[in-house]
Amino acid sequence: MSILGLINRTFKRIDEEDFKLLYNYYVRPHLEYCIQVWSPYLVKDILCLESVHRRATKVVTSIKKLSYTERLRKLDIYSLERR
Repeated sequence: MSILGLINRTFKRIDEEDFKLLYNYYVRPHLEYCIQVWSPYLVKDILCLESVHRRATKVVTSIKKLSYTERLRKLDIYSLERR
C-alpha cells in the first residue's frame, strides 16, 4: 500500500499504459515476493493480496468508478487469485 501511496502522490493523472508500467515494476513484485502468493493457504492472505490489487486498479483515473472486474478487463490484467 505504501508503494501505491507513493505513486498517487507522484503522478496526478495515470492512464492505462502508465499504470501497466508502474504496476509491473513497483507493485506486483512486492505482491509476488512471498510464498503466500504462490500458494496462499489462508483465506485472509488471499483477501489481503486482492485488496491491494483492487486499490491498485483504482489508481487509473479514467476507470476509477468502474467495478473491479470491469477495471481488470479494461486494463487487460488478471486477478491475483486467478494468476
